[in-house]
Amino acid sequence: MDLRLFNYSSELNIIGVDEAGRGPLAGAVVAAAVILPGRFQIEGLTDSKKLSEKKRNALYQQITEHCHWSVGEASSIEIDELNILQATMLAMRRAIINLEKDYLAHYESTSYKVLVDGNCCPDVPNCKPIIKGDLTVPVISAASIIAKVSRDRQMQDFDTRYPEYGFAKHKGYGTKEHLLALSKYGALEGVHRYSFAPVRDIN
Repeated sequence: MDLRLFNYSSELNIIGVDEAGRGPLAGAVVAAAVILPGRFQIEGLTDSKKLSEKKRNALYQQITEHCHWSVGEASSIEIDELNILQATMLAMRRAIINLEKDYLAHYESTSYKVLVDGNCCPDVPNCKPIIKGDLTVPVISAASIIAKVSRDRQMQDFDTRYPEYGFAKHKGYGTKEHLLALSKYGALEGVHRYSFAPVRDIN
């Protein structure tokens, strides 16, 4: 069933959740939680990875202006301590909690359903995982875009602070350029994920 056509009860808040940054060698894993208000529609919502940077930024602007949203993250240090899966679940839970504080707490009805991209859920009530949800469920697509743009902007900040690593270009992924920088300059404490093999092996 195409969840784009699913008629959820108007009394139930639907929160879409997705993450960005599970695979890179550096930076936090960032999750976003989004509520699309009422019948408001945004054209072009899909998996953030299928969009150009220009299109992602344009959709990000629309979502942040018209929707209820929040982000949560787990740092590279937490990723090393917990493992990437558990850190991802933590980031998602933080995003949902932040949204509850900023939005749901102001409404009498606190009943809501959480739809998460993937095959597992963070430790929150009323949660349903949806494989490829970022492609089929608009509210998850919106969360995908918020998470991706938010994380990319963090990597651009790292690039300003550590230009020799090229973070703005590779976004922390294990590209040839990134691996060469790691070999030459070493890993950055609090930035790189020491539990990931390419970082661990170089250091």
